[in-house]
Amino acid sequence: MAQQGELFSIPDEGHAHLRRLMASWGMLADLCFADLLLFVPAPGPDNARFQVYGQMRPTTSQTLHHEDLVGVMMDEVERPLVARAWRQSQLVEGEISLPSRGERAKIQCIPVRWRGELLAVLTRESALAVGRRPGELERVYVQIFDRFARMILNGEFPFEADEGPAEEAPRVGDGVLVLDSHGRIEYASPNAINALHRMGIYSNTEGMRLDELGVDETAVQRAFFEAIPITEEIERPESTVLLRCIPMLEHSEVTGALVLMRDVTDVRRRDRLLLSKDETIREVHHRVKNNLQTISSLLRLQARRLPPGEGKTALEEAERRIRSIALVHEILSREPGQQVPFGEIVEQVVRMAKDAVVSDRPVRINVSGDAGELPAETATPLAVALTELLQNAVEHAFDPDPDSVSGADSVSGSDAHSGAEPAVDQTVEVSLVNEGVELVVKVCDNGRGLPDGFTIDDSTSLGLSIVRNLVTGQLDGTIEMWTDGGTTALVRIPLAPQP
Repeated sequence: MAQQGELFSIPDEGHAHLRRLMASWGMLADLCFADLLLFVPAPGPDNARFQVYGQMRPTTSQTLHHEDLVGVMMDEVERPLVARAWRQSQLVEGEISLPSRGERAKIQCIPVRWRGELLAVLTRESALAVGRRPGELERVYVQIFDRFARMILNGEFPFEADEGPAEEAPRVGDGVLVLDSHGRIEYASPNAINALHRMGIYSNTEGMRLDELGVDETAVQRAFFEAIPITEEIERPESTVLLRCIPMLEHSEVTGALVLMRDVTDVRRRDRLLLSKDETIREVHHRVKNNLQTISSLLRLQARRLPPGEGKTALEEAERRIRSIALVHEILSREPGQQVPFGEIVEQVVRMAKDAVVSDRPVRINVSGDAGELPAETATPLAVALTELLQNAVEHAFDPDPDSVSGADSVSGSDAHSGAEPAVDQTVEVSLVNEGVELVVKVCDNGRGLPDGFTIDDSTSLGLSIVRNLVTGQLDGTIEMWTDGGTTALVRIPLAPQP
């Protein structure tokens, strides 16, 4: 995997060029079956010291360097060929001793140019091959690497218009096709042939164009025409193949291309299953929301038929609680996943609380902070608990005043007859703080406060009993209530750590 250290006196554009190189050099390491190191010169008049700016290990062979060399400074004695390649600005090959391994290694030094300026030296380092002749695949891969090495030397690779392969882009081990300057196949690796077989293609590939084999070659045509890498997904009834065509240049002329092929059939099948599952879950939430809204409407209709009294009030409270649960399912029915933006629920819960105010004097509800996204199993009981706390505040926190007048000039209590100070605005403050490991919800009002000796554990109020059971039972949290210039309710809920 590529890493980087600190760059020395290299312009931002050159820095970006090296970044693009390291984004693409996993392919190069696999092609040459060797470790790649990127050296940048340290400040100095003779450029005798270099720092390892990046390191890449191959997936097609054993690594030569087990240790992490990024950031290590090396002088001309340790890497004489690197210094020579830098000074001569030419490809240099040879052997070096590795004291850490007690053996010699083969090294190829490739100067990295960008717009005529020398930026760094890329080294290909591998163990000496003794007594073994490379096979056809190895010979072809190394020849391809040599072509890319010349492109690096000429400043033609990496491509400026290419930000590097995506995470799921095919790699050398997935399958390789080598195309000539006319787009005809010169070589196909065994894995590439297997990928073609899965697409239903069993013809001989040598000398054939992809379209003659029945494969869409739009990506190849674009790569040849635009001289930049092109990635395209080719779908067949029984298979899906991801194809990445990388043109190979010589003096800005396309002389062939490297095509990497990856069979992503299973990946796409899993993606479709996940999408189908997600759609099914959203549809379930939609139906649950519709059923809850139907129940809510039935309770509301039944309450309208009853005369004022405890029965009517009980049905109205039950309808409100069901509506708050339906809010969560409504958001889940349109949002992917099981996380709920709780701020949207708070807005609607506040609106429901304001609609329940029957006093002539308005109650102002202010909300500060943001609970963020919460899992559905937390959002549902919390929505009901917050609904009950707000309803309790707007209904019971403030003294009834039938003689008061709506507006800023309204007064309360005995002051209405004495012409004394105007009444304080009836206000409820809601604060939400998501600390990552704990969610803190505070509901404060400036009303008359709690009765003497009140404790929530001994409260006989149905609404507060529901809040207590939801917070302590379902949410494993705590709730406190006290009088401080009004009533304050403080809820603390532990949150599961998010990935």
